[in-house]
Amino acid sequence: MAEHDESSFIQTPQQLIVVVVLAFLVPILGIILIVHLVTGRPSADPSALTPEKVAARLQPVGKVEFGAPPAAPGARTGEDIVKSVCSSCHQAGVAGAPKIGDAGEWGKRVQQEKGLPGLLATAMKGKGAMPPKGGAADLSQDELARAIVYMANQSGQNLKEPAPAKPAAAAKK
Repeated sequence: MAEHDESSFIQTPQQLIVVVVLAFLVPILGIILIVHLVTGRPSADPSALTPEKVAARLQPVGKVEFGAPPAAPGARTGEDIVKSVCSSCHQAGVAGAPKIGDAGEWGKRVQQEKGLPGLLATAMKGKGAMPPKGGAADLSQDELARAIVYMANQSGQNLKEPAPAKPAAAAKK
């Protein structure tokens, strides 16, 4: 027959004393807390109804904040347009796009297209993987020209920014 080891987790007299004391204290503390919970009166913060505290509790979970309004169509600079639209392809030379800063490639494109008018016509209708107006349909012809001039001039070319087109209403006066 196998012998059973009937050892207890209480090995010393000090451990026995601790267990006996806790056996009395834990239920007594539990009873005291329950009595306090049942007989205690609920109390509220006296300043809880001040207008500031009420307003703080009624704040919405989120807020919508509007930034500065976008520039009016036709008023954006070439640099702004390049940063927001063109740089996604022209910064890295994606799908054959001439990299900003590559003087040789931009010089070749300026000669092939016979200057800014040719580059602008190509950009307006799109070329290869580039959609018309670089994919930003809201660009005016002037804005697109400013963006082309900015990229070409950053790449060592010396193109002049075209004068902005006059509105039809101003031309009639």
